[in-house]
Amino acid sequence: MGQYVAPLRDMQFVLHEFLNVTEEFKNLPAYQEIDADIINQVLEEGAKFTQEVLFPLNHSGDREGCHYDAATKTVTTPKGFKEAYKQYVEGGWAALACDPEYGGQGLPVSLNNSFYEMLNSSNQAWTMYPGLSHGAYECLKEHGTDDQKKFYLPKLVSGEWTGTMCLTEAHCGTDLGLLRTKAEPQADGTYSITGSKIFISAGEHDMSENIVHLVLARLPDAPEGSKGISLFLVPKFLPNADGTVGKRNGITCGAIEEKMGIHGNSTCQMNLDGAIGTLIGQPHKGLNAMFVFMNAARLGVGMQSLGLTEVAYQNALVYAKDRIQMRSLSGPKAPDKPADPIIVHPDVRRMLLTAKAYAEGARALTSYVALQIDRELNHPDEEVRKEAAGEVALLTPIVKAFITDNGWIATSEAMQVYGGHGYISEWGMEQYVRDARINMIYEGTNTVQSLDLLGRKILMDNGAKLRAFGEKVKAFVEENGLDEQMAEFVSPLGELGEKVGKLTMEIGMKAFQNQDEVGAAAVPYLRVVGHMVFSYFFAQMAKIALAKKDSGDKFYESKLATARFYFARLYPETATLIRQARSGSSNLMALDADLF
Repeated sequence: MGQYVAPLRDMQFVLHEFLNVTEEFKNLPAYQEIDADIINQVLEEGAKFTQEVLFPLNHSGDREGCHYDAATKTVTTPKGFKEAYKQYVEGGWAALACDPEYGGQGLPVSLNNSFYEMLNSSNQAWTMYPGLSHGAYECLKEHGTDDQKKFYLPKLVSGEWTGTMCLTEAHCGTDLGLLRTKAEPQADGTYSITGSKIFISAGEHDMSENIVHLVLARLPDAPEGSKGISLFLVPKFLPNADGTVGKRNGITCGAIEEKMGIHGNSTCQMNLDGAIGTLIGQPHKGLNAMFVFMNAARLGVGMQSLGLTEVAYQNALVYAKDRIQMRSLSGPKAPDKPADPIIVHPDVRRMLLTAKAYAEGARALTSYVALQIDRELNHPDEEVRKEAAGEVALLTPIVKAFITDNGWIATSEAMQVYGGHGYISEWGMEQYVRDARINMIYEGTNTVQSLDLLGRKILMDNGAKLRAFGEKVKAFVEENGLDEQMAEFVSPLGELGEKVGKLTMEIGMKAFQNQDEVGAAAVPYLRVVGHMVFSYFFAQMAKIALAKKDSGDKFYESKLATARFYFARLYPETATLIRQARSGSSNLMALDADLF
């Protein structure tokens, strides 16, 4: 069904020319030996695995879905998934960016990030199984006890065991302070955990010999609300002293959800009936520990939509070049055929360029954030680590919400290119639209991400993180302000930077009087800031392309045209968004609920 070719040229452009990662790695002791050849080799091998092994399973996995056996309470994944996972583990892919202390290869997050784009383009549903495992690894590595790390991290790193995050309950989603799952202390230092969880991605499957569940629950003496939540490690099978799999634990799958998309991933209802667990971190501090996993997941969901945007664009482009319909308005372009390929029509090009621009902007943003994570975790200078951490915190909700919003737009546009064939399943495009839609919802809805950005990341620190990023934007504008070739990029970038500053101050002042002003402005505000970030990166990429446009490499011509399209056609959305954000809360809150 369709095709997928990993966009290695653009990945290499982003890593080597836009971010110059090998120079950055010279300042990070753990990565000083990593050069461009190593990066390119890993990307090329990753492309082979994703194109040849995973992509052929995407459509069939969606059509087949997962199978639940009520008698054994087990789940069987679609045909080929288990075998592909075995190849993934044997190839060492699970260990790519993990600590060598636990059997990892110790490669940069920024390299692993590009590999995950390929995984998501080729098969998002499959990728969620190992993707969640990496989040569990990060959480345990930072907050686990020595025994937990000893028993579980090597297995997660190797991929022999997989991981999940068990947060949501039927009566509470985002508001985790309402959760009811209980954890009773036992004489041996473990806990007996009872309750139920829903929407647990990869909660039960046949791909690994054990599943490590990270479960939020309440201790008997827990205070009410989110300050009374603790985090527990609850394995599907209890490990023996030698690390082998032991007896079955009291956590089972009660059902798998029938859902709109990602059918190849088992979204489970999980029941805990006296399941044995061990405490991760401190009592009542579970949310603090789980946020490591949640933030990793939010960045991962942004990568999911980048992957879908790219593969949907690729297939729509092939179709647009092949499908003939009507003649070009400016005269025949294929006179030897009865009609012209639809790529000659302006609006088809608009749809294709929208998907292309959103893919390339997202690739730049996610790669930039991944590099900041590398700096945060590995740079010897504490101030550099602190600066990088601030940028990651600021940009995480933008990665999750802006990229997934754009992914929904882009996959819808790509499907539209196909006309009536777009919603026929054999072409594969409608699957990308269905899969993309969930990305805007889970791991914190995009409204929650918008509230996080505006309320917590910006207003709560008086805009310090935003100003720090804004100073980089301002410096770039000043540096390139007199370059006539850059005027079409620099002028709108500088203008938007100033508008974001004024808008932030205006909303902050209104919020002193009425906190609903934050909720009313948050969603359009995040998209405005998202466009500022994309504008900054597209301007930088355009500068590189301008310098090399006469090199004979058509890649730079394409990059420059995409940047121009972005500023001409997508950036102008900010004017409407700013008006929406400024319109206040009264037009939303004045109507009595009974009058809706």
